[in-house]
Amino acid sequence: MKQDRFCVIMCGGVGTRFWPYSRTAMPKQFIDFLGTGRSLLQLTYDRLVDIIPTENIILLTNERYADIIKEQLPEIKENQILLEPVMRNTAPCNAWAAWHIKALNPNAKIMVAPSDHLILRQNIFNDCVVKAFDFIEQHDAIVTFGVKPNRPETGYGYIQEGEHIDKAFSKVKTFTEKPNKELANVFLESGEFFWNSGMFFWGVDTIINSMRTHAPEIAEVFDHAGDIFTTDNEQEIINKLYGTCPNVSIDYAIMEKSSNVFVEKVDFGWSDLGTWGSIYDNAPKNRDANVTPNSKVLAFDSHNNVIAAKGDKLVVVSGINGYIIADTPDALMIVPINDEQKIKNYVNEAKTHFGDKFM
Repeated sequence: MKQDRFCVIMCGGVGTRFWPYSRTAMPKQFIDFLGTGRSLLQLTYDRLVDIIPTENIILLTNERYADIIKEQLPEIKENQILLEPVMRNTAPCNAWAAWHIKALNPNAKIMVAPSDHLILRQNIFNDCVVKAFDFIEQHDAIVTFGVKPNRPETGYGYIQEGEHIDKAFSKVKTFTEKPNKELANVFLESGEFFWNSGMFFWGVDTIINSMRTHAPEIAEVFDHAGDIFTTDNEQEIINKLYGTCPNVSIDYAIMEKSSNVFVEKVDFGWSDLGTWGSIYDNAPKNRDANVTPNSKVLAFDSHNNVIAAKGDKLVVVSGINGYIIADTPDALMIVPINDEQKIKNYVNEAKTHFGDKFM
């Protein structure tokens, strides 16, 4: 049974909310933000190798990151890396992975995992993964992990649970993407809502049939490709066809439209390391509650900051409280932590004024 279990690690995003550290040439998933000596991608891989056969781990990324992946995960074979010729969001890439894996194993059950999450309780995580695989092996179902919220977070998507199947699993009633503060408070107080972890489980036939039903414009691309999957011609044909896929997320294309989606309620110390604030929440802090990942910092009368500087630069601050200070050779960002959701807007402004120079 274990040989039928696969994992797709999505590692092709740019991570603009981690600008200026995360850039097009070296996105956040390839950076050691936590000072562990391992990048976020490597930590994700390390987390999965005890659960999924190594040969069944598929890396899905943009073609520009192939060499970085080979350097960081030398044990991964070249045929385990799927290279998107253009970025088309998460629905097309998951479709490609499904058609590719079906050619490898028609009985495959697939876990989809982002490459930038933190899991604090590995043993509990392992148990939850096994339960999710067991569930999709017994049901024609899509499963997502739902994390019990402990604050009215506006940066995450939310899942509302419906009918209870058992203690761990419920039908999904609704999805809500990044609510405002008032609505997030309502969700927290109701007890019916969970953070959407972005980790999914499905049988290969389940997801392909869901694509054909709910996202036919995507399914047609890969059905049209015929029997090229896992052959020497696969990449060449995908390079020609992939750009015709719509740019759409898996949440919008499939999850929100399917009637067979279930949530497994989990508590394994999860965080989406998608923002500087999430790094602050999860990284070790010094006695002044400052986080200084891999950086040389002297802080005087300064508290509750994230201060990061690339290279051997010394950063000296005084009287700074609750800020993100991120310094690279060509860009410096100083933003209140409470305004971190605006960073994406600032990056867009930088692109408008200076093109791709600082991207």
